[in-house]
Amino acid sequence: MRSPNLRRFRIFFSAIILICFIAVFIDFRNLIPSKYINGLNTFQVVPSILKFLEVGTIAAAGFAAILILTLLTGRTYCSFLCPLGIGQDLFSRIGGRIKRRFRRFGFRKPFTILRYTLLAATIIVSIVWGMYLLILLDPYSIFGRFMTFLGKPAALMINNLLASLLYKFDVYTLDIVSIKGFQLLTYAVPVFFFMLIGSLSFTRGRLYCNMICPVGTLLGLLSKVSFLRIRIDEGKCTLCGRCAVGCKSSCIDFLNGKVDVSRCVDCFNCVRICQDKAISYGPVRIRRKEHKTDLEKRKIIAGSLLLLLGISRSSKGQEKNVPVPKKESTVKENRTCPVCPPGGISIEDFNRDCTACSLCISACPNQVLVPALLHYGIAGFMQPVMDYHKSFCTYNCTRCTEVCPTYALHPLMLEAKKLTQLGKVNFIKDNCIVKTEKTACGACSEACPTKAVYMIPYEGNLLIPEVNTDICIGCGHCEFACPTVPYKAIFVDGNSVHVAALPPENQKAEMETPVEFPF
Repeated sequence: MRSPNLRRFRIFFSAIILICFIAVFIDFRNLIPSKYINGLNTFQVVPSILKFLEVGTIAAAGFAAILILTLLTGRTYCSFLCPLGIGQDLFSRIGGRIKRRFRRFGFRKPFTILRYTLLAATIIVSIVWGMYLLILLDPYSIFGRFMTFLGKPAALMINNLLASLLYKFDVYTLDIVSIKGFQLLTYAVPVFFFMLIGSLSFTRGRLYCNMICPVGTLLGLLSKVSFLRIRIDEGKCTLCGRCAVGCKSSCIDFLNGKVDVSRCVDCFNCVRICQDKAISYGPVRIRRKEHKTDLEKRKIIAGSLLLLLGISRSSKGQEKNVPVPKKESTVKENRTCPVCPPGGISIEDFNRDCTACSLCISACPNQVLVPALLHYGIAGFMQPVMDYHKSFCTYNCTRCTEVCPTYALHPLMLEAKKLTQLGKVNFIKDNCIVKTEKTACGACSEACPTKAVYMIPYEGNLLIPEVNTDICIGCGHCEFACPTVPYKAIFVDGNSVHVAALPPENQKAEMETPVEFPF
């Protein structure tokens, strides 16, 4: 279906639902019968679940209808029946009216780890300790708190103002109603969520629904197998990008002709925007893929098998350019402090703010971040730590600081990151194969982007590494490149507090990261 009436129907239906819920919460005269209120609440997911657990009757299982609806039509609940979601659409539209750039969304990668972690935590906490977290994040409860603490007092003030004006003309249709507040501390939660969700929807559309809301995440999982969904006809698509710009869920990857149905809330904006009639809403199509040799997939499978055997592809490449030691190193690396990621400022600050959500671990393009065991002590269990035996921190990358949701990793400009010293390089001559095996190497020096590691004459024609800790930033290039096992001849010992390194003589990095396609 490509009819613009889909969007019109959605707006009309959702407007009625929103008006009904607002009326329910600001009805200070109790004019709305309870049976109508219960009828509205029947199709709210969390209230329906709690009611079903308490009553145990099929009539109370309205959430089952929502789950079936999601399996058939996708996340239509979020656009048609959820009062918080409809309210976000209203805020988003207002934001677009005020500033045009707030209406230009574009495709963004999903916060996969964050949203599924919150869903799992909500379920676990609800089962083990109680419904506190579920009620705190439930969209219906959040909307109810908005209206109870903020909306209803505003409605009463308007009523009293109109009543006082009518009294002057001897019209007593309206009564002045006393406004009773609550304890000041109780306003903290609704005000916080109002500011959070309001600001996100005002500028970023449905970001809250697709990043935090546990109900949205749960329905998103079901919508992955929904019968009806948004589809892109690649034969008609001209890659103009209008659909992605107008998608308030930021879920349309028009370059690849894909729609992330787990985030799509079926608002049908894309159907209306597409001038090429390439986007439609209908039954899912099962595509038969032609059998073609995919070299990239073969590489991925081969790399996975190598990892299972404990062999990295980088080590295979290393074998071609770096001499393989004939005997094992004997001097253990004397590490006094772990290396925490850039932006952590200090290990103490980092441990205090990090929630071990693993988002930075997942986002790290070089996979140098791993969950800590006892690197930081018991309190820092599962928090990210640098593992330079596994990989290295790319010189011109700040990805982990960009995605950190708690600011445990503070945002860093690339220029600042290049001068942030995470740790200091240490050289163990007794492990180096230049000394132990009289073999030329220099892998650490070649890898170092700041030339904090350089080669000096040793014996005969051999050169051996020398280090300059003043310009070292602790990126781990040298440690990863070192071929000695099990102990490295050169390693990075972390700084408990990150400090500023001196700028290298060669300002241009020798390790470049490919620039992604601008879209």
